[in-house]
Amino acid sequence: MVLIVAAGVVACTPKRVREEPILKNGDRVPTADASIVEASRRGEAERERMRAERDSLAAVALSRCSPGICEAVARGEVVLGMNEVEVFAATGTTPDAWSIRHAGNGMILVPASLDRAPRDAVGQLALVQLRGGRVSSYGYREAQGIRLVDEPRDATTAGRADAVAEALIREGDDLVARGDLKGALDRYDRASILRAGDPLLDYRIATVLDKQLRPIEALIQYRLFLHRLELEKIEAVGDAYAKLADAIAHARERVIVLEKHDR
Repeated sequence: MVLIVAAGVVACTPKRVREEPILKNGDRVPTADASIVEASRRGEAERERMRAERDSLAAVALSRCSPGICEAVARGEVVLGMNEVEVFAATGTTPDAWSIRHAGNGMILVPASLDRAPRDAVGQLALVQLRGGRVSSYGYREAQGIRLVDEPRDATTAGRADAVAEALIREGDDLVARGDLKGALDRYDRASILRAGDPLLDYRIATVLDKQLRPIEALIQYRLFLHRLELEKIEAVGDAYAKLADAIAHARERVIVLEKHDR
């Protein structure tokens, strides 16, 4: 019986684990200064390596480029006809900044990281496509989506404005389909500033104003639409003009109704 009690006492006694202390009295905690200095040194060495590589790429690009492309590299802008090295020089990047895919005689460059996507003087690049070693198209990441440049005109101020206007119109059409007339009118109005004189854009604005029960504004837009078409010179017939013919007929009808309403 005594043995059983003794065994029970032993079993209930806490087990002591003796471990060597991490620090003993009088020890000093090592500082992190050495680690910070070493990390800083490695970071500076990597930045210097990248600067040297960018400078080398720029030197190669400028030594072989045509006058027009040399000017684009100097101002930091990607243009059609550049080769791969010239793209790197224009964007101030190295191949590490891109994810590069090869397809036959073509090459596609997309940013390796969206947080640090390459930029040129115009904006943030979403992709660059090369065919036969030369840039055939490239795209910018913009608020309305990706704006693609595949013709010289697309890179001009007018071309950029037209591309943004087209994106705004598509967005407006989608908002109309979802019943957001206020949002659609905002997109159409912004597009009309960039693409003045587009009759079908006038028609879109007119129909939205009409649906919002704003008869005076709608009447003006319908009249503007019909005026710009110069109806006496247009024969809105055939499949190619079917949509335009419907718009003309609807605009005429609404003008008559709204004019009566305004009296």
